[in-house]
Amino acid sequence: MSVYTNRRLIPLILITIILAGCSGTLTPSTEILPVSTALPSETVTPMPLMEKQDIVLLSIEENGYAQLFFYIPQQLPLTRLTYGEWDDTSPALSPDGTRVAFASNRDGAWDLYILELESGEIIRVTDSPEYESAPSWSPDSQWLACEIYQDGNLEIAIISLVDDEQEPILVTEEPASDHSPAWAPDGRHIAFVSNRSGDSDIWLADLDRTGAERYINLSRTVFSAESHPVWARDGSKLAWAATAQNIGFSGIYVWDALQPERPASWIGDGDWPAWNAAGDRLAAVIHGPNQEYLTSYTPDGELLLQPIPLPGAVRGLLLPNLVLPDPLPDPYAESAGQTPLPEWSVAVTQLEEGPSQRYPINTLTDVQAPYPQLHDLADESFVALRQRVIKEAGWDVLASLSNAFVPLTTSLDPGLGEDWLYTGRAFALNPLMSNAGWMVAVRQDYGTQTYWRLYLRTLLEDGSQGEPLHDPPWDLSARYELDPFAYEQGGKYAAVPPGYWLDFTSLARQYGWERLPSLPNWRTYYSGARFTEFALTGGLDWYSAMLEIYPSDVLVTPTRVSPPSATPTNTPVPTRTPIPTRTPRPTVTPSPTRTSSPTPTLPPTITPSPTLTPAITETALTPAVP
Repeated sequence: MSVYTNRRLIPLILITIILAGCSGTLTPSTEILPVSTALPSETVTPMPLMEKQDIVLLSIEENGYAQLFFYIPQQLPLTRLTYGEWDDTSPALSPDGTRVAFASNRDGAWDLYILELESGEIIRVTDSPEYESAPSWSPDSQWLACEIYQDGNLEIAIISLVDDEQEPILVTEEPASDHSPAWAPDGRHIAFVSNRSGDSDIWLADLDRTGAERYINLSRTVFSAESHPVWARDGSKLAWAATAQNIGFSGIYVWDALQPERPASWIGDGDWPAWNAAGDRLAAVIHGPNQEYLTSYTPDGELLLQPIPLPGAVRGLLLPNLVLPDPLPDPYAESAGQTPLPEWSVAVTQLEEGPSQRYPINTLTDVQAPYPQLHDLADESFVALRQRVIKEAGWDVLASLSNAFVPLTTSLDPGLGEDWLYTGRAFALNPLMSNAGWMVAVRQDYGTQTYWRLYLRTLLEDGSQGEPLHDPPWDLSARYELDPFAYEQGGKYAAVPPGYWLDFTSLARQYGWERLPSLPNWRTYYSGARFTEFALTGGLDWYSAMLEIYPSDVLVTPTRVSPPSATPTNTPVPTRTPIPTRTPRPTVTPSPTRTSSPTPTLPPTITPSPTLTPAITETALTPAVP
């Protein structure tokens, strides 16, 4: 089917007719997701699941591609449901719990698909060059709400599942970015994310209204970005995730639809909330700087599942209640039997002779940097990541770096004395790409530390590379716009830019490269933001990594050398010295000069005084003689 790029909203009467049958509920289940601390990667013997129970269904990135997985703590290890060099993201469970709609670029462009859970069969829903993702089912399972990319902007649309001739119906038509719809069980409302108020908030669209009266801002937060709304099965509650900046808490919030005037309540840390069928628990993903964890809460915030580490970045989460037959259907078994090969491997050069056995620093080919070198254990990963970025983004972003390896004789900016660039296990992208519009940074706070998620603009804008950007980026340069708030906060939210973007941070993580936190003073110190730097730590701390390339005594007293510039940096020192030395000389020199000058001048003035004395004496004695 085709999605037209220019379309007006369908009249209200048409929407009312096609949504008239959207209603329905499911019989709740009381199965409890068991508490477990078992790692998903550990060896667990799968057990037959002949009775309905809550099963975690995730979209997880593996080797840079997002795939669908089943998982039950202590019973079923991570079991791959789809496999291939493409992305399967944003799963959404049908009201009857038998099908999962998801977005995929498996056929070249982003389209919608449906997975039959019982058989594993996959059916394609849309076939268009435009981007379509984040599906959400209507209560009668006849329609899908989704986000589509039109005219450089994300909008919410409704797609028919029973009439291929029916054109998509736009629910929003705003210059703002509208995405991530969640169809309410009453069939008459759709919650979604929009930045029309400045940052990302949760909005509610009333399908029985038109114009500005259709939309209501539910979250109404100024210093927070909301995402991923999801309704409970009975429609009484709406959950979403929030990333707060300085005010409030980041994590999962629950809004009570029966008391709409009350603000949403915070229940715990996490993202990608997912209700179970009974509506008495929420699964969620806790984000760390470079690690994700699976957890579960009650709607009141009681922790039910201790955080379990996950092997990759999460692109969607469901908690369906179903029967998983044993053995698995053939499509599942075939995907589960696949073993993805690593994207790169280490080729160790001969270690240096001597008792320390230090690793060499290898030169990178066709890379511009002050020192285009990396640690012998990191260069292969860098080369593999570089080739992958060229494939996914269409251009060679790693060909020009602001820094790679930095020798001890070179000083970095203040506060970076123990930076990972010294270890040869880190690189920093050229920050000038952000000024040119080819790179943006999304701010993410974890406790008191600030990290950045980098996105690169793709060369092709036809949907075959990258995805539209959903989150508003952070403008670090806004601190120079004479805005007091932006200056104090180290920047401000920027408008969501158009185009398709590659999540460089997530892709680099698949090759072992971790982002580094900003310095505590980054709001007033631009270099302290450190938003373009990535490190391949290999589980080492900074000092241990340094000992791989330096002897320990060098780290105690590193030798500094003069810069190679012909103009020494000490030039300003002599120019300052004469200024104070000239000041005391005039104050001291005039003192003896003026003393000697009046000394010869005063005697002639005093000399006539005694000559007048005898004249006076003679005048006085004249009358005394007679």
